[in-house]
Amino acid sequence: MLVLSRQRDETIMIGDDIEITIVDIRGDKVRLGITAPTSVPVHRKEVYEAIQRENREASKIDVDDLSNAKIKRPGPGRESGGT
Repeated sequence: MLVLSRQRDETIMIGDDIEITIVDIRGDKVRLGITAPTSVPVHRKEVYEAIQRENREASKIDVDDLSNAKIKRPGPGRESGGT
């Protein structure tokens, strides 16, 4: 882990596109301003972990759901565009 000391209104750069600025310091709380491309998701860690947990749960497949699913497949010899 890289540890840096910064004062209010000072900035840290991550690559060419991400800026982290110290906006305010009050007691034991630091307020950060983050500028990043919209293609880069920025979350607090607890929110990120909740998203990951929900994605894992959503990706689980229930075997009963698979056995009850009806999948339509084209029959043999069927072609589109014919008369």
